[in-house]
Amino acid sequence: QVHLVESGGGSVQAGGSLRLSCTVSGLTSRYYYMAWYRQAPGNAREGVAVIDSGGATFYADSVKGRSTISRDNAENTLSLEMNNLKPEDTGMYFCAVDESVTPPDPNRRYSLLYNGDFAHWGQGTQVVVSS
Repeated sequence: QVHLVESGGGSVQAGGSLRLSCTVSGLTSRYYYMAWYRQAPGNAREGVAVIDSGGATFYADSVKGRSTISRDNAENTLSLEMNNLKPEDTGMYFCAVDESVTPPDPNRRYSLLYNGDFAHWGQGTQVVVSS
């Protein structure tokens, strides 16, 4: 059973940085997609960034150039480094994982991030950015 646990959230002033982590366990496939989402109060859930088992990444325009998604296979950890944080980055951040029986492809990576059709989700970690 796939299990995801996020950590690293907190309160930071605008312009600051945070590193979010997600411990992943229970994966059985060599192929997968991992992503970070966020949801601000009253807003829909938004895909932030995705990385696949081949290491390819894709970022939402809202965070492109300010964030880096990465994974550490040895530590079974997914991370999101966010710099130059803005108040609009405030929200609950979730990690998500979807396994695949076929090698990852760009179209699937893109559609997963925007459709949110990941099979497994963590409970979230709160990020608050004050101005």
